[in-house]
Amino acid sequence: MLDLIQKMLGKEAGSKQIAKERLRLVLVHDRVNVSPQFMELLKEDMIKVISNYMEINEREMEVNLTQTNSSVALVASIPVNRMKRGTVPVE
Repeated sequence: MLDLIQKMLGKEAGSKQIAKERLRLVLVHDRVNVSPQFMELLKEDMIKVISNYMEINEREMEVNLTQTNSSVALVASIPVNRMKRGTVPVE
């Protein structure tokens, strides 16, 4: 998430900052007891649901957990290529 913001501002993250961000993500996942496999399944399910309504760029999609002092949040960055008009989701 941080690298996305830095790229938008024209700044490239150094290896120190990248390592720090990766460590932070690992610690958050450990604290909420979520495995990388669980995160991947969650991401796949999100892709299935969102794809009913819009065309997305799955390769650039990012899904992370962030933690504050009192809560954990699921944060997703999902690049949208286009909206699907007039489609009815299949149940």
